[in-house]
Amino acid sequence: MAVVGSLSNDGSSVPKNKFAAIAITTFAAFGGILYGYDTGIISGIVAMDDWLKTFGYATGDPTKPYAITTSTDSLVVSILSAGTFFGALASAPLSDFLGRRWSLVVACLLFSIGVAMQTASTAIPLFATGRVFAGLGVGITSTVVPMYQSECAPKWIRGAVVALYQWAITIGLLLAAVVNNATKDRPNHSAYRIPIAIQLVWAFVLSTGMIILPESPRWLMKKGKETAAAKALSRLMSLPASDPEVESELAEIKVSLDNERALGNTSYLDCFRSGHNKLALRTWTGMAIQGWQQLTGINFIFYYGTTFFTASGINNPFLITVAVNVVNMGATIPGVWGIERFGRRRLLLVGAIGMAICEFIVAIVGVTVSTNDLAGQHVLIAFVCIYIAFFASTWGPIAYVIIGEIFPLETRAKQMSLSTASNWLFNWAIAYATPYLVNVGPGEAGLQVKVFFVWGSTCACCVLFTYFFIPETKGLSLEQVDDMYQNTYPLTAGPYRQRLIAENIHITDAQKGAGKDVADSKEHEHEEVKVAV
Repeated sequence: MAVVGSLSNDGSSVPKNKFAAIAITTFAAFGGILYGYDTGIISGIVAMDDWLKTFGYATGDPTKPYAITTSTDSLVVSILSAGTFFGALASAPLSDFLGRRWSLVVACLLFSIGVAMQTASTAIPLFATGRVFAGLGVGITSTVVPMYQSECAPKWIRGAVVALYQWAITIGLLLAAVVNNATKDRPNHSAYRIPIAIQLVWAFVLSTGMIILPESPRWLMKKGKETAAAKALSRLMSLPASDPEVESELAEIKVSLDNERALGNTSYLDCFRSGHNKLALRTWTGMAIQGWQQLTGINFIFYYGTTFFTASGINNPFLITVAVNVVNMGATIPGVWGIERFGRRRLLLVGAIGMAICEFIVAIVGVTVSTNDLAGQHVLIAFVCIYIAFFASTWGPIAYVIIGEIFPLETRAKQMSLSTASNWLFNWAIAYATPYLVNVGPGEAGLQVKVFFVWGSTCACCVLFTYFFIPETKGLSLEQVDDMYQNTYPLTAGPYRQRLIAENIHITDAQKGAGKDVADSKEHEHEEVKVAV
């Protein structure tokens, strides 16, 4: 099949094969399974009888013979996020030095070391240390995967491709819930060791694939490797490296990079400086959207969901957790479609409003209905599921899409690492504080289901944040997003974005016209040769 930029025998333009770039960047989303599975698995493990017997203390209560203290619960769950925080910060120098691909391979190695330590442990210190190492790997992947996808995916489907990373996270969460449910009743250490050890398979698949896939052409251009960048881009676009379309995109990347380099070398401090590029505004926007994503309260369900449903008087909390994860995974699919259909900004607004309403309803039902009321339990579960559906189709994927799009190339790695580190910092704070907020006991707040009043209020704040600080980036190349930030502000960016899209359509039409002229000229030359013969 002919490709765009090439002409068929009759001189007509034929659509190019875009499958390669989509397939490559979609595979990179597999890194989300590491993230989702590792964050989701701990909710069930800390509720398993054998794990509690191995790492906890005897209670003397025959109905619940073993337990762990609130401090241990908080440590084991939240310590992963401490590792991911530092992993996210390390991802910037690592990905700038090694490249996007090899950074992910290193992340998988660190992750595997952590998984091995957790699998072998029978005491909290080694188990917690393993969680830290695994967190380092997850933190690196959570930054580099969206970065790699954003730099490699075609602009017309970039948002959907990056959103697939969040979908992979939901698949990981679901797999964790299913495996936990399958092994929870085993009478020995295999009850928790099997779910943990399975993670080695995910790390192997991702690292093997990234060794084969091409490097980001934008990173290669940044390193001055123009020939390698052309080769990588030709693989992504399924075009020869000498094709005019490949050369045109490389030229656009180079111009944008040269403009940024003209400002001098950049540091982390530059990410917080105001100026023509509005780097400070972009950095704070990226950090804030990742922080607000965590403040929606979503990880309360995935970290403490099994414990929460048990405390709410719900039977079979493990099965309910599986059901919640099915909703999470399924609802992400329309979100992936909607990102390119409705845009980022609109979906963020709708999602925040929907989550706020659901969470206030959960809180009100929880405080007014007894734990023995079956109808009340059904309402609670239903609105938790609806709340998760709103999150999965909006704030879950779009937070990663936004940070993959709004930063300029020269500082992208640094700003993305700061944004993702913000995500993990809030993740850690919520994971650490939640037991103290929810549990009933000395020195604890005892909010229980009333904690959803807090999450509902933070979701209301998400509405205001989106309205004032998130521009629409749908349909723009990364270089055009950079241009938009340089010339306008998020709240008033709509008209400027429309102008960029109109200019892009005009350029495309002009290219098609030029292609037709070339074809007509070649056909005329061909006719002259025939006459001469």
